[in-house]
Amino acid sequence: MSSTEVKLSRLLILAQKFNNFYLSALTKVNGTYRLFYFHIYMFLSFQKCDIRPFVVEGQQVGLIKSDVLKHLEKYPEVFCIRACEQTKQGLVELNPAFRDYNERTEQLEKVLRNLRSENLFPALQGWRDEYFEVKADCKALLKMERAATPLFGVRKYGVDINGYVRHPTLGLCIWLQQRSNTKETWPGKWDNMVGGGLSVGFGIKETAIKEASEEASIPCDLVKNLVSAGCVSFYFESRQGLFPNTEYVFDLELPLDFVPQNADGEVQAFELLTAKDCVERVFTSDFKTTSAPVVIDFLIRHGHITADDVVDFTQIVELLHVPLQSLYTYKARFQQSKKQPQLLPGGSKNCNCAILQKISVENGHKKAN
Repeated sequence: MSSTEVKLSRLLILAQKFNNFYLSALTKVNGTYRLFYFHIYMFLSFQKCDIRPFVVEGQQVGLIKSDVLKHLEKYPEVFCIRACEQTKQGLVELNPAFRDYNERTEQLEKVLRNLRSENLFPALQGWRDEYFEVKADCKALLKMERAATPLFGVRKYGVDINGYVRHPTLGLCIWLQQRSNTKETWPGKWDNMVGGGLSVGFGIKETAIKEASEEASIPCDLVKNLVSAGCVSFYFESRQGLFPNTEYVFDLELPLDFVPQNADGEVQAFELLTAKDCVERVFTSDFKTTSAPVVIDFLIRHGHITADDVVDFTQIVELLHVPLQSLYTYKARFQQSKKQPQLLPGGSKNCNCAILQKISVENGHKKAN
């Protein structure tokens, strides 16, 4: 095996690691790993009631696993556990009697605070009083405590800044931060130079500028040079829950004499690494798993990981851009088709998960052929 193939194996394993939920259907066939169609895997999971779609105002916004569901069943006035006549599968719907953003937020908040007081979930131990918006088709339906979002599998958005310099002798070098040991999540792990979640009330560029100031003391005359570099998306699972994350990425070339300094107490150190050393750091257990996609994406875009060097280059690139948008918004497209949605008992529109509907349509098409 060549050295290139060894490196490929490490890259692919890492990409699979930060997509461990998306690749839950990965099975070994004849000595090699094959990926079954994700939607089929989810369909089978719904059949076993291992996972339920979370629905708000008729739109799927998340996924709830059985270990969370059993505690939500204690709040029937807030969560409607519905059965779908078409597939005999269940879903979890926030009570449709809650008519607006504020009422949905308030009712859900009461449940979350109760769950927190009972110390049922590790995720809620990191309660921050910081809120993320839960959206469908760009419409904000409610806001949710950030620490609780993994329990409901709702999509999360963040901002990351790749700070780098072009060294005259070392070439491309990248700044990394080491997170404070007091952080609620990933304490002490190495991370991108600047990163933060997209909280309620803040825009994407606004968040990038704010985090650049708080985490690395980057002055206005430098931060104005931020270059938008697209986004990465992945689907990770940990003991805290599910992380269907989309990270908006910015690149920022910095002068050689600039040294980042933390201002908010959330970073304990910064280090400037060559591209090669940065890759090696990302492979270690000391690096924050969910920040690895941003670094890999940066190194690909800057030509340090190429298709000539990596045989399965396209597979790695695909795992940096998991199609979360299609997984969470398919229902809206399905309802616009000629096929009319089923009705749940009581006459309400079928709020079932997009993934189930897609599988049902595809299975019917195959039978017809």
